[in-house]
Amino acid sequence: MEEHKEARFIVDTLANAGFVAYYAGGWVRDLILRHPSDDIDIATNAPPETIQALFPHTVPIGLAFGIILVIIDGKQYEVATFRQDLAYKDGRRPTKIAFATAIEDAKRRDFTINGMFFDPLKEEILDFVRGRDDLEKKLIRAIGNPHQRIHEDRLRMIRAVRLACRFHFTIEEETAKAIRAHAKELFPAVAIERIAQEFKKSHDFGHLRPMLICLHEFGLLQEIFPALKKISLEEISHRLSPTQYYPLEAPVIAFLLLLFPRSTLDEELQLCKFLKLSNVDLRFVSFLYHTKLLITISRPIERCEWAHFYAHAFSSLALQILSAPLEISKRTAFLKEHQEKRALLDRFIQRIQEENPIVTSDDLKSLGIKPGPQMGQLLREAERIAINEELYEPTQILERLQSLFLWPK
Repeated sequence: MEEHKEARFIVDTLANAGFVAYYAGGWVRDLILRHPSDDIDIATNAPPETIQALFPHTVPIGLAFGIILVIIDGKQYEVATFRQDLAYKDGRRPTKIAFATAIEDAKRRDFTINGMFFDPLKEEILDFVRGRDDLEKKLIRAIGNPHQRIHEDRLRMIRAVRLACRFHFTIEEETAKAIRAHAKELFPAVAIERIAQEFKKSHDFGHLRPMLICLHEFGLLQEIFPALKKISLEEISHRLSPTQYYPLEAPVIAFLLLLFPRSTLDEELQLCKFLKLSNVDLRFVSFLYHTKLLITISRPIERCEWAHFYAHAFSSLALQILSAPLEISKRTAFLKEHQEKRALLDRFIQRIQEENPIVTSDDLKSLGIKPGPQMGQLLREAERIAINEELYEPTQILERLQSLFLWPK
């Protein structure tokens, strides 16, 4: 456990002050499953004020719930006092807690596989909820009454599905029944940002497609996206099938867009805003939509237009995503065609990316062109001439430019 020396230091410090402290939750689960993780949370019987007093760098991120962020050598660890959650509000957060024992703290958690502790001093696992048994059985089981666990935080329904898909586990029968019974209660209890975060976590482990299918099976996907209420499970699975050929860097939104195959750009951007996604996602969706138009357009496309397309940071990703539905031979041919086309334009693409045009504003000024809209138009036309006619010398490009009607007489 030497690799977790900062976490161990926290435990040692608390122990030297007369308290017990354990690694908690998902890290213990991953330890047993032999999935290495650095995401360690610590649970202790030390009160929050004592935690703050023992460590010089702390942030009280959830003081009302006994949660203190302890910073050791730049690394952050949540240190939480053992507690019971006595009352919940709105199906998402406790409104009243009481500090408690390790056993009581374990029993307030969501699933048995997340309810175990690890004592790094004795190097032993403390399992008060039979989580280890369920790991061996490959089961996601709510701790105690599944209806109560879901009532406390409706997001647990989504989380159960995510964990089941990540570990290829089955959701235990009573827990599954409770999820189906409460699926329609997902909103307004759960903020959409929390659901988007669950999508992101599933995507990070490469299991977003099965998670979305499983969410539909439990009636949850239809609550998140009501437009899917009349869409069958088979159709959802079919719509998502291209994702098996998606590159690893394909964002979450690229998966979700497949659920709505006939959507307009405005509808796709509204989906991003509904999920409160980043501006990067919004720009990606817009670029992907316009790429789709570009590769299906009937008119001839100039070399200059292709060069600007390939110069965009999203171009390779967009082509890989849009080629995913094609059968393998057509997909290979499609990507090869664009690879070859890009190679022919490479010198111009590099100039576009570096904002280093062959003909510059200084060249035009030397010929009497004043800064303004006309200069901008002439610079764009100069670039177009250079790329379309494959010219690399400024004098050649300027000669062609001066022969056009755009050039002031």
